[in-house]
Amino acid sequence: MKSKNLIVGGVLSAAIMSSMVACKPKSASEAVSGGAAEKAYVAPGKYDQFYNFVSGGFSGQLSVYGLPSGRLLRVIPVFSVDPEKGWGYSEESKPMLNTSHGMVPWDDLHHTELSQTNGEVDGRWVFGNANNTPRVARIDLKTFRTAEIIELPNSAGNHSSPFITENTEYVVAGTRFSVPMDNANGDVPISTYKQNFKGTLSFISVGQEGNMDIAFQIQCPGVNFDLSHAGKGKSHGWFFFSCYNTEQANTLLEVNASKNDKDFIMAVNWKKAEEYIKAGKGKKVPVKYAHNVWDDKTHTAKSVIKNEVLVLDAKELQDICYMIPCPKSPHGCDVDPTGEYIVGSGKLAALIPVFSFDKIQKAIADKTYEGQYDGINVIKYEAALHGEVKKPGLGPLHTEFDGKGNAYTSFFVSSEVVKWNIKDLTVLDRVPTFYSVGHLCIPGGDSKKPFGKYLIAYNKITKDRYLPTGPELSQSAQLYDISGDKMQLILDFPTIGEPHYAQAAPAELISKNSTKIFKIGENQHPYVAKGEAETKVVRNGKDVHVYITAIRSHFAPDNIEGVKVGDNVYFHVTNLEQDWDVPHGFAVKGANNGELLIMPGETSTLKWVPEKVGIYPIYCTDFCSALHQEMQGYVRVSPAGSNVPLTYSIGKTAPENESSK
Repeated sequence: MKSKNLIVGGVLSAAIMSSMVACKPKSASEAVSGGAAEKAYVAPGKYDQFYNFVSGGFSGQLSVYGLPSGRLLRVIPVFSVDPEKGWGYSEESKPMLNTSHGMVPWDDLHHTELSQTNGEVDGRWVFGNANNTPRVARIDLKTFRTAEIIELPNSAGNHSSPFITENTEYVVAGTRFSVPMDNANGDVPISTYKQNFKGTLSFISVGQEGNMDIAFQIQCPGVNFDLSHAGKGKSHGWFFFSCYNTEQANTLLEVNASKNDKDFIMAVNWKKAEEYIKAGKGKKVPVKYAHNVWDDKTHTAKSVIKNEVLVLDAKELQDICYMIPCPKSPHGCDVDPTGEYIVGSGKLAALIPVFSFDKIQKAIADKTYEGQYDGINVIKYEAALHGEVKKPGLGPLHTEFDGKGNAYTSFFVSSEVVKWNIKDLTVLDRVPTFYSVGHLCIPGGDSKKPFGKYLIAYNKITKDRYLPTGPELSQSAQLYDISGDKMQLILDFPTIGEPHYAQAAPAELISKNSTKIFKIGENQHPYVAKGEAETKVVRNGKDVHVYITAIRSHFAPDNIEGVKVGDNVYFHVTNLEQDWDVPHGFAVKGANNGELLIMPGETSTLKWVPEKVGIYPIYCTDFCSALHQEMQGYVRVSPAGSNVPLTYSIGKTAPENESSK
């Protein structure tokens, strides 16, 4: 019987893949007409209406596009090293990638989430998740830099993250892979999954200036938490998570985690959880996790390892969590702008279930349960259900909202976006995507007040859409105008890989607070040189600290002698510019490191350990002026036992009779 299931599963997988890579529709080449394309045109010198923050998936980065142009504006390193910007190469930024496992210079960034105030996008921060080594990052939209990263203990895989409450009180994350808790014995047979594996929900508090901290965790049954969204308005105080692998399988999940007709949406009363924490019901659990914070005043990051977390057990406190049956292998879990409707999207279902918050509350009050799942009360499906969207498409994944009473759902298998009415559940429109759409984004589409106008589909396959680039083709996004009754494709554009969830906000909301320079007078870096008069080179044993400045178009000093093989040379480079968009770069020959990219008024450090005697050029790596090529210097490296004195200079040219010495 087991082999038969495998064969059936294989045939189904083959059928799905076949439909995904089918030949392009005959109308694909005419999909964007000239008239429609004008809606996406942004003239040279003009600004886009929206910033679009797109997860980079396996690149570990976050990309920023302008809408409607589709122009790539920025790539922000979050959980990855980036030689373009020196992120993870400068001594200041390395601590941002620290974890309890040591430095982890890569991760899988799946989802982005913009901060909100009163349920509306406020333009302060965007959060991103690390799916592999569980972490959550906060990116500051004044500087478009990663400002904070916190690691998640008691978690393995951080896919259901980072989703926020309507005032950004919490960033919430659910375990993807259930595992034994960190303080439990992890040396157990994998076959003991049902006995020993647990899932956790992490509630990360966020202060007014950022300052994330793990407020508490909820220990849950050992399932996979896929995606989530917070309640809003009437459902503020609740959170909703999609769950799969309720079979608690530990092998061949494509078959063994798809047996049940229904899995669950978990409804979590986080306000009640707060009450239990205040009442002392949380248990302090020993763990280890890193908390990394960037300081814009010192231009440095600090990493601290923390040692405990508060945990509530959902099995013991049964009015925190409730299970709602949801067909089948649910992926997306989305809440409409009113907070009344919760949309589940079963990847293997032929319908879309829509649940009512009011009905969920009544079912809880009336104890309308069909039993328990591992100690968690299970609400009867019909008692929580608002209704079902019938035969909407194949492979529903994610839903966004336009604020006009309409929902838009992506369908992976049938490669389309379907528009439907939230209240009467009727399908209003459908458009094809090219091909195999995953996530969707409407600017503000998961907030109380969506901005509407555009919908962006993020596609997994672009076969036949772009010029070929070897075995792998670009991932892509497609832009639709949704201002009318019918959706209209107006643009498609390649993206860095791999796009998952994305969010967008009006440009004016973000750009008005943009940082243009760091004021040199406010620079509190411990090795800053605020002018050329403060430059120097100092030896402390084998450590050599070079206080060096950069300004168009020279370094000071630009000649350094007395460095020895094996020294730890720290180039502390201060960019003296106080003009917008005049960064300087810095690199030294032979450094097994990246460059530095230093913004106006900033100080950044490159560590170099010379291994050979010789003359080593230093130079500016970022074009800064007509004399950029002349912005260079030399470092003389002598043998380890040499008596060559440590000297430095700028503008000093040796007399001809000394030039050969």
